[in-house]
Amino acid sequence: MYFKGVLVLFATSNVVFGMETVTLKRIPDEEFVTKLMQSKLENNELGTLHKGDADIIIKDYQNAQYYGVVSLGTPPKSFKVIFDTGSSNLWVPETGCKHCGIPFIAPKSKYDPPSSSSYQKNGTDFEIQYASGSVSGVLGQDVVHLGDLDVESQLFGMITDASGLGMAYLLGKFDGILGLAFQSISIDGVPTVLGNAYKQGLLEEPLFAFSLGNNNDGELTIGGYDTTKFKGDLQYVPLMKTTYWEIQVDAIQAGSTSFKQVTSAIVDSGTSLIIGPKLLVHQLATSIGATPNMFGQYTIDCDSISNIPDIIFTIQGKNYPLKGEDVVLKAAGTCLFAFMGLEIPMPDPKWILGDVFMRRYYTVFDFENEQIGFAEIL
Repeated sequence: MYFKGVLVLFATSNVVFGMETVTLKRIPDEEFVTKLMQSKLENNELGTLHKGDADIIIKDYQNAQYYGVVSLGTPPKSFKVIFDTGSSNLWVPETGCKHCGIPFIAPKSKYDPPSSSSYQKNGTDFEIQYASGSVSGVLGQDVVHLGDLDVESQLFGMITDASGLGMAYLLGKFDGILGLAFQSISIDGVPTVLGNAYKQGLLEEPLFAFSLGNNNDGELTIGGYDTTKFKGDLQYVPLMKTTYWEIQVDAIQAGSTSFKQVTSAIVDSGTSLIIGPKLLVHQLATSIGATPNMFGQYTIDCDSISNIPDIIFTIQGKNYPLKGEDVVLKAAGTCLFAFMGLEIPMPDPKWILGDVFMRRYYTVFDFENEQIGFAEIL
């Protein structure tokens, strides 16, 4: 069976985990998730768009979910989507979708084909198998509005059943997913939104960049990058493959604990945590004083955060340190170590550098030169 899992919500910290070709054994059941929800979700805000070709505000929900606005159809209808560098398809729920939000508590914006004069019927079955189940529907075609860019005739998934995602999607802050990885991993080979934008002459350069916020708004820049968001020079790293945004990591270190064997990692905006092999994450966690819980995560004394040594990723000979405050998520009065152990099947990369890493480092994703650029966020 082909797994194309993009997100799993861990209730203890509202963590979105985005990863492909990964099978998870379980997620917390709905009753447990519900009990752990300490407050109602915020009001359904869509955020706003910067003026410009394609600068998009990325809203930050508790440093665990990052989403921005994309519009579909004529007249345009807005959707909150996770701009996900760990997948390649765009999908949103269609009117009548089953298990798509909770009215008045966690509503979802839904696409209504007859309401768009630019909609073109396709009808091909569309299904993505997630770690916790599947979402399914059919493909449709319409104009996608990214800021002031209008991407014509874009194929996308119109989801009619999202029951497979359970509470992960039902209570999530987002309506859908917009994948930013390469077409080579797109379901059914559907051309990507950014690929189409470039082919249609809408972008000067086939690249984009993230500045993720730290409990505040961030920004996604499409077709370029913003030098006011980082300090120093961008350091570029070549990709290992043009599937995910996969790079080589030379070493990982925290105090006296170090792993110097060369490994690989995906830089993934759709993953809240940093993911690595269970044994190595356990060694890192225990070395900084974190203790495991029953859900495969690690807790740490909130008063000891200042004592956590820098966790350093060495990439292309350059060190990228994360401070103690970077690697701890606070949820419902608990401090969680923002690393999680997961055995990812070969030949997929062993590590995922998610939002925890990207909050510290401005990241440029360059399709044409097949590279990623990093610089410290201001």
